[in-house]
Order: sequence, then C-alpha cells, then structure tokens
Amino acid sequence: MKARLPQGYGGGPSNMQGMLKQAQKMQERMTELQEELDAKEYDFTVGGGMLTIHMNGKKEMLGIEIKPEVVDPDDIEMLQDLIVAGVNEAVSSIEKTNAEEMSKVTGNISIPGMF
Repeated sequence: MKARLPQGYGGGPSNMQGMLKQAQKMQERMTELQEELDAKEYDFTVGGGMLTIHMNGKKEMLGIEIKPEVVDPDDIEMLQDLIVAGVNEAVSSIEKTNAEEMSKVTGNISIPGMF
C-alpha cells in the first residue's frame, strides 16, 4: 500500500519552488523592514530628564542634549557616567525593538548574521 501525503507536503519540484518563493519573499520583507528600522529615530532620556540622546535605528548617535544644571566642572565623572548609561540604554532598547520587529517577519527563525 502506498502512503499519500497531503498536497504540498511532497518532495516534488513544485513544492521546492514554492518554498524558494516563500524564502525569497521573506528575504525581501526582511530587507525592507531592516531599511525601515534603520531609518527610525529615537529619543532616550536619562538622569531624570538631564540628558537626552537622539539615535537612529542603526544605533548611530544623531545628537545629545545636556541640561546645564548637570554640568558641574568639579564632577565631570558624573556627567560621563550619565552619557555612558544613556548610550547603553539607547543601544539596548533599539536592539530589542529591531529584534522584536524582525521576529514578526521571520517567525522567530534564527538567521545567522541577523542581530
């Protein structure tokens, strides 16, 4: 007796072509989404509003705003720590957002070289 698989589950050429088309569409959507994510701009505020960091989706810093009251010539270390914390928070948040958006397209498939 010969077992029959439901249509679309065979190993025939039409199934392979369908899988390749799906993979190509996913790749195209991922490329489009990556471009959209790279173009997004974000503002991150830290230190109770004392520092605002403006970045894009590529994690490039576009600008920084520092409130004058946080600038203390006798405590430069505090300002440095605030900047480091702000940049780290911004990068982490952008990476998380990008990964979440990309997983919507990939269905949580791990793709080497992505993120």
